Amino acid sequence: MDARGGRTAARRPSAEAVLEPPVSRRRPPSHPAGAHELLGTLGELTARALEHAERQRARVELAMALQRDLLPAALPSLPGLRTAARYAPARHGLDIGGDWYDGFRLPDGTLGLTIGDVQGHDVEAAVFMGQVRIGLRALATAASDPGEVLARTNELLLSLPDGLFATCCFLRFDPATHELSVARAGHVPAIWATADGRSGIEDTENADEVGLPLGIEPGEVYPVTRRRLSGTEAVVLVTDGVVEGPAFSLDTGLEHVLRRVRAGVGAEPGELAGRVLEVADLTGHQDDAAVLVLCHDGP
Repeated sequence: MDARGGRTAARRPSAEAVLEPPVSRRRPPSHPAGAHELLGTLGELTARALEHAERQRARVELAMALQRDLLPAALPSLPGLRTAARYAPARHGLDIGGDWYDGFRLPDGTLGLTIGDVQGHDVEAAVFMGQVRIGLRALATAASDPGEVLARTNELLLSLPDGLFATCCFLRFDPATHELSVARAGHVPAIWATADGRSGIEDTENADEVGLPLGIEPGEVYPVTRRRLSGTEAVVLVTDGVVEGPAFSLDTGLEHVLRRVRAGVGAEPGELAGRVLEVADLTGHQDDAAVLVLCHDGP
């Protein structure tokens, strides 16, 4: 109603109001072209990452298969000497491959035993490990002295195109004299204990008793230490994955192994090897770990 009491004329909607669609029917704003490109790039990167992960998984599985198949299923023994070995892969799959152990009878009736660790990990390390192990076996049949075996193996590795190196310990046991001869190429020292309470770790301070790792320097000389085993005794060799890790220094790890070897004199070699390998779990090792055990029962 207006001020004069008459009826007010109804307002007519404007043309703009008639033509404007309801809010609910409006089109959503379109994405800029850059957003589509970003989504496409993310999709490609995701696909590549999945492909890379699949390839890496295949490499890890191949390395595990090579490592498992290249290690011997059992070690030989002689009257008066029993042997055993254990191996544990790295906690991280990418670090698998490289540690080995081996044992074989030599033409002169003695027993040859080796343990070692090659540079690197993955498939290449497992393959190189196989080459070193086979080379040691072949050269040990032509030379009885452990130092000479390592010297010849060193020259062999230097002639290969890989450019990798390896630490190694070679042992020779003579059942006629019960003499144990040992030569080391940059490897972790041996740990031993006897039933009458004697025990020790090979001298780690004397540089004259250990040569450089195999495959580094031509003409390297590898000294030999000799000891006659006369009674009940255990000799244990390990790779650094057993005694060294984020939680332990090398010396601390060796002391842990020494305590287990002292307590395990007279036990079955496989049982003692399992006890020693448990030290690797204490160190929080991220590397392969291998243990080689010799149990001497006396003449």
